[in-house]
Amino acid sequence: MLAAKVRCTFPECCKLERVEVRSMKVAITGATGFVGSRLVERLHAQGEQILVLSRDGTRAKRVFPPTAFGNLEIVTSTPTASGDWQGAIAGCDAVVNLAGAPIAERWTPKYQQSIADSRKIGTAKIVEAISKADPKPQVLVNASAIGYYGASETATFVESSPAGADFLANVCTQWEAEAQKVKDAGVRLVILRLGIVLGMGGALAKMLPAFRMFVGGPIGTGRQWFSWIHREDVVNLILFSLGHGEVEGVFNATAPNPVRMSELCQIMGQVLKRPSWLPVPNIALELLLGDGAKVVLEGQQVLPQRTTDSGFEYQYPTVKPALEQIVGVK
Repeated sequence: MLAAKVRCTFPECCKLERVEVRSMKVAITGATGFVGSRLVERLHAQGEQILVLSRDGTRAKRVFPPTAFGNLEIVTSTPTASGDWQGAIAGCDAVVNLAGAPIAERWTPKYQQSIADSRKIGTAKIVEAISKADPKPQVLVNASAIGYYGASETATFVESSPAGADFLANVCTQWEAEAQKVKDAGVRLVILRLGIVLGMGGALAKMLPAFRMFVGGPIGTGRQWFSWIHREDVVNLILFSLGHGEVEGVFNATAPNPVRMSELCQIMGQVLKRPSWLPVPNIALELLLGDGAKVVLEGQQVLPQRTTDSGFEYQYPTVKPALEQIVGVK
């Protein structure tokens, strides 16, 4: 488990044996991203040792200045190529792999290849590093996405549902297949299929201007499902996965209460105290999110069946309190 920092608050209990608890060392890829940066903050606050693997070490130092992150080491890596950086994995207790080229861009054939390679090859190189490490990490927590299931307005997907057949589904299938190989090294594997992560940043930051500009109506048809999760719950789920040795396999990192886009926009209007009636044209979202708008415009209803069965408790299970927290409404 993640090491708990225990302090005796009763001096008179001197007869009790004091036990030193060693902190955990966690290697993270994608640490400067929307989810990764918050994960680093949380691990740092807990006193864990953090190894950031980043293709841009200079940027990583700006995001995590040494004066503020004293228990953090940055190693510059080439995530899609073998190299000396892989040796830094040895001695880590856990690896969290969050790296991947952003989805919210124009999907030229070249960029589609970058989306796929950054996930498939990047994960293969992490697994290669883990397999060579001595001693090896105990667990790999690897990101995936609910794009695995493909889009549908009518189907409901849980972790055991089959993969879809579109571009993102194929990317996720290959991504997860590379992660599965870590089990050959005797390392516990947790795959988290992330929904749309809500926080002050990420997809929501790009959606809000369009929402405000067009008076806050439904985006697209309004009937598409929006399977979301608050950023704090993603981080909580990663920490839960690190700290519970019995947690293994695929888990949907989505809130237990997905909503249709029309309901999301109605609630967003209530939270922002704006009217919610004029639809936002598809083109407006496509201008902001590029071809990544497909994730929002098509959607799927994903339920975290195994996640809730594992005993994980959500801080934000419903969308209105999540949005209120994000925009600062009490």
